Amino acid sequence: MTSCKVTVTSIVVLLAFIAITEGMSLKPGVELRCLCILTESRPIRPRLLEKVELRPASSHCEEAEIIATLKKTGQEVCLDPEAPWVKRVIERFMSNKRR
Repeated sequence: MTSCKVTVTSIVVLLAFIAITEGMSLKPGVELRCLCILTESRPIRPRLLEKVELRPASSHCEEAEIIATLKKTGQEVCLDPEAPWVKRVIERFMSNKRR
């Protein structure tokens, strides 16, 4: 009976150790999937946008993602990277960053 308890305890400790080390290997805030399921293709006035974040394709998401934060509400909206107005907004935000 004692060897059974030791075996079960050893397995529990081993599983806890594996779970802790796996959790520690991830940086806080790292997403393991795409954030944008749906994208907005209808134009949003640039003056309504607080910031635009460009997330390049990665091993966790094959598509580049463009996430805009609205000024009034702080809501994040995924933008369609193929929409012509989105390309213009990105160019404008990038040129403002360079200054």
